[in-house]
Amino acid sequence: MGVLIFVNGELEGGAWIRPFLVDAAAIIAANGGTQHLHTLNVLPHIVIGDLDSLPLATKTWLETADTRFIPHPRDKDETDMELALLYAAEQYPDASIAVFGALGGRLDQEIANILLLAHPALRGREVTLVTRSQTARLIDEYTSPALIQGQVGDTVSLLPLGGDVRVRQTTGLRWELQDDILRFGPARGVSNEMTNTKATVVVAAGKLLCVHLRRL
Repeated sequence: MGVLIFVNGELEGGAWIRPFLVDAAAIIAANGGTQHLHTLNVLPHIVIGDLDSLPLATKTWLETADTRFIPHPRDKDETDMELALLYAAEQYPDASIAVFGALGGRLDQEIANILLLAHPALRGREVTLVTRSQTARLIDEYTSPALIQGQVGDTVSLLPLGGDVRVRQTTGLRWELQDDILRFGPARGVSNEMTNTKATVVVAAGKLLCVHLRRL
């Protein structure tokens, strides 16, 4: 079972989210992400943040349930998503983490959300940013080998994050890598394609952002 975190970015609501909710170990709302859950009529177990983005109707809705509030001051070094990730990593050490609403909206916040995948407290953890059509996660030596499941023809981009990446091996992709270096800066790793329903990536050194665009 995994931990689900909802943050206050763009999120396409709908039935595609429901399967993630079935076996969730915990549902955490990072401040304004509570509004996405309100729209879905799904009560979070925990709300974390400065609570400045919550409209009165949402606060009233939460007060009718057994939701735990973990408030933080508005002036702080961490973003609400970062606080939620740190809480999930500490309280659920064996669970995967899926984050909804982290992509789209303000560019600076979107980049910051992606960079949070490289947070030292999340080393070795399976953390995925999820939208209806794509996912993003970090692959490094601690999370290798990484399995990608999808359909033949799905797009997979492998982008070095913060420096060059030494890739030991990939399988199930149109353009395979074998003991190769992906340099930080060049766009070589963009738009690979799955040739099987499963692909694997093994990183020997460095941090690789894996973006999987699913065919809907």
